[in-house]
Formats: sequence, structure tokens, C-alpha cells
Amino acid sequence: MSRKPFRRVGDAERRADLIKAMLDCIAEGGLQHATVREVAERAGVSGGLIRHYFETKEQLLHAAYQSTMAEMLDIGAAAEEAGEGEPRRRLRNFVIACLTPPMIDARRLSLWAAFVAMARIDPAMGAIHRENYLAYRALIERLLAVAYEAEGRPAAPDRLALLAIEINAVLDGLWLEGSLAADLFENDELLKAGLHATEAITGLRLDDE
Repeated sequence: MSRKPFRRVGDAERRADLIKAMLDCIAEGGLQHATVREVAERAGVSGGLIRHYFETKEQLLHAAYQSTMAEMLDIGAAAEEAGEGEPRRRLRNFVIACLTPPMIDARRLSLWAAFVAMARIDPAMGAIHRENYLAYRALIERLLAVAYEAEGRPAAPDRLALLAIEINAVLDGLWLEGSLAADLFENDELLKAGLHATEAITGLRLDDE
């Protein structure tokens, strides 16, 4: 791979470039391919400059994982602002966002799989995983709370938490299958399954009226 030309940029942009280079290395060759030398060449910088922003390779890996998880959370959170104010529409949009591109993506799956394997053995990676998992669950709980309130049947916090765990588990499984083998699903089967499961779990109709 040819070395990218060096660019003078601000600190925030440089950090973003290094994180992107790390993610590209992992997506293309796995964690074993993500060496400091490879990241430096891809980013067009020296290994010494990397250490100016990240003291260790592990710190860069942690930042890359946080970036990956934050991007996935942002995709789901966009549904909270959509739906023209109708709560069930926002929940439906959330399910759609979870089970369609850009969330359904082979590259995203490769990155997630590489990082989640580290979460069991690296406490910092585990903390990132827990933080973002809980944030995702909280997002689902908010969507559910508003939807039930709109129907005049508010749900208690413990019930919202349980429903969010169930929905998250179902959507995670469908996302995994869709990202791993999207060609196995035709006519929006994956999305229909997600909407059907969410309706069954919550008792809320999510058809597109």
C-alpha cells in the first residue's frame, strides 16, 4: 500500500484520521492487521505522531471502538427525532433504522465482531460496550414510554426496561444475520420480522398508516 501524503490539519481532524485508519485496517484484515506501522502508513503520518495523540495502540483501539459504537447509536437515535411527532411512527422508524443500511453493513459487522471479542478481556473495551449498550436500551425505553403514554396506558420503568432488553436482543440478532448474509432475505423479510417481533413484544401497532 502506498503511503498517503502528509497533511497539516488540526488536532481533532488528525485524531479522526487516525481512528479512521485504524478502523480501515481492522475491517480489511482484522485486529492482527491493525499495527501501528500499518495505521501510520494509511494515515500518512509517522508512528511517532500517532503516539502524540494516543500514548498506546490500545488507546487508539479504545477510541476506534467508541467511534464505532457511537455511530451505531447515532443511527438509531435519529429515529427519535423523526416520525412527525407520532410516537408509534418514531418506534417504527427506529426498527427500520436498525435493520436497513447503513446499519446493516458487512464492514460494520466486521468491526463490531473484532471489538466485541476484546470486550471480554480488556476492561476498558468492556466499559465502552456496557456504556453504549445501556445507552441503546435507554433510547428504546424512551421510545416505548412516549408511545404508551400517547395511548393512555403508561408503563412502569421496570416494565419498560424489560421490554427494551427483549427488543434490543431481537433486533441485535436480526442485525447480525442481515449483516452476515443479507442475500438470504428477500422482500424485506428481515425488516418485516423485526416489526412483527416488536409489535408482539410491546402490543403496539407499528404498521405504516
